[in-house]
Parts: sequence; structure tokens; C-alpha cells
Amino acid sequence: MRYAYDVYEDRCPTRLVLDRLADKWALLILDRLEGGPVRFNHLRRDIKLISQKVLSQTLKKLERDGLVTRTVTPTVPVTVEYALTPLGRTLAETAAALTHWAEHNMDAILASQAAYDAARTAQ
Repeated sequence: MRYAYDVYEDRCPTRLVLDRLADKWALLILDRLEGGPVRFNHLRRDIKLISQKVLSQTLKKLERDGLVTRTVTPTVPVTVEYALTPLGRTLAETAAALTHWAEHNMDAILASQAAYDAARTAQ
């Protein structure tokens, strides 16, 4: 099947989307939002070491791409929640599979890295 876009072409706009999705923060945010709407500060607490600035920037990019919605509720203080859009939901399962693949295979990766490093040192 042929598509209108070709990810292997250097000027294809899909490259920008792939750049966004290759970002660890974007993957973690998409995975975290899979369970339903989440407040900004809750995301910040759940995703360790993400700064407020990076979280805000990443959410804005995901919102611009149509993957996340931002809902502001006029409470005191203002409540801001983020949720996946229907398009974002089509990606969330893939993001979850990738992030949790890393968790499940970390021991094998660490063993491979140690074996590789040991072989390089022995040379």
C-alpha cells in the first residue's frame, strides 16, 4: 500500500511527527494519559525528573499535533487537565507498548551492554 507521505524522504512532514514521538517525555505523557484525564501537577509528580517547563512545552506540542486536549476549569486555583484526543488514543497503545517493552527487557539490555563492554575491553 502506498501512502501520500514517505517517512524515508528527508523533507517529509512525517519526520517531525517521528521526532516528537521519539521523545521520551512525549511517550511517557501519552502512556500516562491512557487511563483518562490528568491534571498538570499530577503529571509532573508522576513523571519523575520532568521539569515544569519541559512538561508544558511537550504538552503544547502534543496539543498542536492533535494528540492531547487541554481543559481549563475556572476554579480557585484554576484546574487544568489534559486528555488524549481520539487521534491520541490511536497512538497511546503503541506508546504504552514501547515504554513498557523497555521495562520488561531492561535486564536483557543491561546484560547485553555489559557483555559488549567486556568484549571491547578485552580487545
